Amino acid sequence: MIGREQLLRLMVETENHRVEKTISTTNMDKFCEAICAFSNNLSGSMENGYLLIGVNDDGRIGGVKVDDRLLLTVSNIRTDGNILPQPVMHVEKFSFPGGDVLVVEVEPATYPPVRYRGRVWVRVGPRKSLASVAEEKILMERRISNALTFDAHPHLGASLADLDLAIIRRDFLPNAVAPDVLAEDIRPIEEQLASLGLFDLRHSCPTNAAIVLFAEKPSRFLPGAYIQYVRYAGVDRGDDIINEYRFAGNLARELPVLDAFVQTSIAMKRPKPVSALREDLVSKYPHWATRELLMNALMHRDYQSNAPVLFNEYDDRLEIQNPGGLYGQVSWENFPNVSDYRNPTIAEAMKVLGYVNRFSRGVYRVNRELEENANGKADFDTSLLTAFRVIEHASRWYVEPGFSEGEEVKKNNTAAECRIKSTLSDNAGADCTIKSPLSDNAGADCTIKSPLSDNAGADCTINPQRDGEADAERPLSDRIVEALSARPELSARELGELLQVRDYTIRYNLQKLVATGRIRREGSRKAGRWVVVPPPA
Repeated sequence: MIGREQLLRLMVETENHRVEKTISTTNMDKFCEAICAFSNNLSGSMENGYLLIGVNDDGRIGGVKVDDRLLLTVSNIRTDGNILPQPVMHVEKFSFPGGDVLVVEVEPATYPPVRYRGRVWVRVGPRKSLASVAEEKILMERRISNALTFDAHPHLGASLADLDLAIIRRDFLPNAVAPDVLAEDIRPIEEQLASLGLFDLRHSCPTNAAIVLFAEKPSRFLPGAYIQYVRYAGVDRGDDIINEYRFAGNLARELPVLDAFVQTSIAMKRPKPVSALREDLVSKYPHWATRELLMNALMHRDYQSNAPVLFNEYDDRLEIQNPGGLYGQVSWENFPNVSDYRNPTIAEAMKVLGYVNRFSRGVYRVNRELEENANGKADFDTSLLTAFRVIEHASRWYVEPGFSEGEEVKKNNTAAECRIKSTLSDNAGADCTIKSPLSDNAGADCTIKSPLSDNAGADCTINPQRDGEADAERPLSDRIVEALSARPELSARELGELLQVRDYTIRYNLQKLVATGRIRREGSRKAGRWVVVPPPA
């Protein structure tokens, strides 16, 4: 809002495209028409307009008394619904020896044309009038050009201090701007970021794109700006959770972490026999294709939603779901041949950081890599309307017979045949063929397929059965409770060995069982014991 000295300068100016004077205190139509015209800012100067109530055309104070009623009446113009879209305006009273002046300061509208009771008012120099067809067309074109995407909007309430400037200067600017240009750029960091769509100089705050890309805590400003990873021990959400993790940092920090996570934890590899002398490594999910699908979810998601990107891993597939359906010119009929960007500033920054392309080739390359790895093409699901989901199936080679987790005897536990001499009395010297598990499954139960007695010299085959395999279909939580009922002193590590489940999975389920009241811990961590709580009668 202007100060007293600036007001005195405006009062002596002749009326022009940004100043109108009046001594009327009751002509509300005149006030509203002036506010509407200033909002439309036909001149394109983007300067604020000023309605000076209580000032004569020659600049003299008009002797007007501005009371609370007049102040409230003029202030209510903003919200009474007669001017649409609502004007951005400020009202201030100034008192002088010759009378009061009520100043209405009006900001140019971002999305003109603005109408007062359905009519578009404009100001050309000192003249105020209804807009002509040509003038209204100019305002419509300006509206289209100003129709910023959400990521380009200023995030009011945030400041430069909320951004990680170190990572901007170290990782982003050197890749976004030519080195010689950056070296000669002596502008403040605010102006450098504004030139890249990351700072709004008018409101002196970062844009939403800057919050997503570089804020210290993005979810403080945009609650859904994170990725939720969950690993389920089965094929649907009703199965036990093995692991979960929340990627909640800014994209500049989280993208390399997410990339490494996909490479080390999702794109698992194992040997696939090709010939008697050669093996090839095959991934359950190819690294680049999976990463590209995740990057697309982050780039195209709706950041106005409070929902995160969901990254769910099941035994047989990955599901990546982001809030926001197909955007703009993209429809199910033309996807993926046509591309449009819900967040063009974020997309450009992710390209600068080296994580996406902007040439509409991503989906084609993803499907090609998936087919080459025997995953089959990705399934794209738009039936959710307000969300977009892609399903990536596990590689057929990775889970084919002999390689699936349900059939393998983990890590070096393939059945090995060994020839031993039977020591049974009736079979002295008889050869027996035993299929035995190796060291990791020592002590596993064995089922003898052929009787030994009275079968001197007969071969007998012994097939190992993994410990715990008989009740593998039961929920893990129930098996833990049963084990603790029998042996309450067991540690998480001992439970993992007994049930053949990883330690962190056991610890997660123990926490869940404690939280739901099925078990409790008594005594110290080392010398204590578990107590199974009986179900209520």
